[in-house]
Amino acid sequence: MRKSIIILLLTISTAGVSQHSSERASFGRATTHQVPVLVNKQHNPVMTIQWEAEGHAVDAIELDFQGTSSMKDIRSVRVFMSGTPSIFDTARLIATARVSNNRCLIPVKLSGGVNKVWISLELDPGTDLRHTFSVRCLGIQSGDSRLSVMSEPLTPPVLRAGLALRSHGEDGVDTYRIPGLATSRKGTVMSVYDARRASSRDLQGDIDIVLNRSVDGGRHWEPMQVVLDMKEWGGLPQKFNGVSDASILVDDRSENIFIAGLWMHGVLDERGQPIMPLDAASNAWNHQWRNRGSQPGYDVRHTSQFLISQSTDDGLTWSAPVNITGIKDSSWWLFAPAPGRGITLDDGTLVFPTQGRDSVGRSFSNITFSRDGGKTWHTSRPAMFNTTECQAVQRSDGSIMLNMRHNANRIDTGMSNGRGVAITYDLGGSWIEHQTSRHALREPTCMAGFHRHEMGRSKRSMLLFSNPNAEKLRTHMTIKASFDDGETWPASHWLLLDEFKSRGYSCLTSINRKTIGILYESSQADMVFQWIPVSTFSRRSLKSAAFRL
Repeated sequence: MRKSIIILLLTISTAGVSQHSSERASFGRATTHQVPVLVNKQHNPVMTIQWEAEGHAVDAIELDFQGTSSMKDIRSVRVFMSGTPSIFDTARLIATARVSNNRCLIPVKLSGGVNKVWISLELDPGTDLRHTFSVRCLGIQSGDSRLSVMSEPLTPPVLRAGLALRSHGEDGVDTYRIPGLATSRKGTVMSVYDARRASSRDLQGDIDIVLNRSVDGGRHWEPMQVVLDMKEWGGLPQKFNGVSDASILVDDRSENIFIAGLWMHGVLDERGQPIMPLDAASNAWNHQWRNRGSQPGYDVRHTSQFLISQSTDDGLTWSAPVNITGIKDSSWWLFAPAPGRGITLDDGTLVFPTQGRDSVGRSFSNITFSRDGGKTWHTSRPAMFNTTECQAVQRSDGSIMLNMRHNANRIDTGMSNGRGVAITYDLGGSWIEHQTSRHALREPTCMAGFHRHEMGRSKRSMLLFSNPNAEKLRTHMTIKASFDDGETWPASHWLLLDEFKSRGYSCLTSINRKTIGILYESSQADMVFQWIPVSTFSRRSLKSAAFRL
């Protein structure tokens, strides 16, 4: 019995669908995978079909696209064979097909036996990001017979269009990581992230913080621009002057926009001493969260540096960075931005979510704030320990809710698995652990998105949370909505975007009153941008939920 693995790529056609003279039942299963279908990506695998048809040669596969927003979105059709059953691979083209009238018949030549195929879509560059796709397998043709295939799930899921904003190797950059996303007062959407030029590895390395702007809500994006790059500062190569972990903050009361990043100069050894000499041939590496990779004090050679760059022209240009490392407690080993985004409070206070390591190297999460529009900054007490990357929202009672990655979740994969959550009413002078902490929002120890979306002049709002909805692996990227200020996160308001494994970081913003934007590290591209209508989280709930004022 021979195994064959096929990958099928679909495109528009005017070809008709054949009628079969008879049907014969046979075991088969078609699984539609919940993944984004991306513009700027040639191959988008959306379905696997596996069947056993002993004694039957397979001539074609029949697919139905009823429910797809526009067949014009589907651009190309290809068939590929792979030698590894569980991996989507485009190494060997073996067939092509064309599609029309919501259906297609894809000719293939396979011997009988166990077979597995992938179905993949390529989109037209002009595909509307509001569009969705539906794919169902009608059956497998063998001569004059049709072999039946069971669909899983029974009703095809809605697959959402998206944009591959950044892909591995694009523009000569090895890997793009660590998304941040915000919308300016003028409606410009800005995405920030790491350009990891030589490898996917964390600091230390040749890493810059870069940005893309979109003036049409994310449909089109301007070329990538560099915001934070310390180049060959101090006479060291760029691979020993990396800047990472961007956080973007829009001042809602001015034209100011801020981007924070963490700069690492040189390398410390495991004892916390600078490694010298360093040059282009040196392979020394350490990380600020690893052993003594960042140390107490303020000196650039011993402790990682907290930088902030500012724009006053809607993100078109950026200032030279200002170093605010001096505001930290001198005993802390590390003081760093938490990647993602900051917020403006109702009274105009600017708040960056931040993180660090205390006087004994213990990790914590906190906030850093400015009451004077970013001229001076102050950092708070730790909200919790054994936590790191965090995001903040202001709740309707004026308090700040901090949602935190918790290191205990590396081991806790049962009822005690969950994000750390704390509340402050005094800008982090004191903290109260929230009742949802450590059980309501599970995680595989990963950064997450957290955002308050206001839906109208009445100040009705909902909280949105995004992360890999799993406990061990970074799979099932999901957005969850809360209509009661984060007290509950009902499963009826969860939206799965990407079921496959990825690096899993994400960030959320409001594009407008009716649309959410998300930028995340996907299984399908380094940086994926998608629109999500607010109505997705239930029109009935938006009307009936009790909002706190």
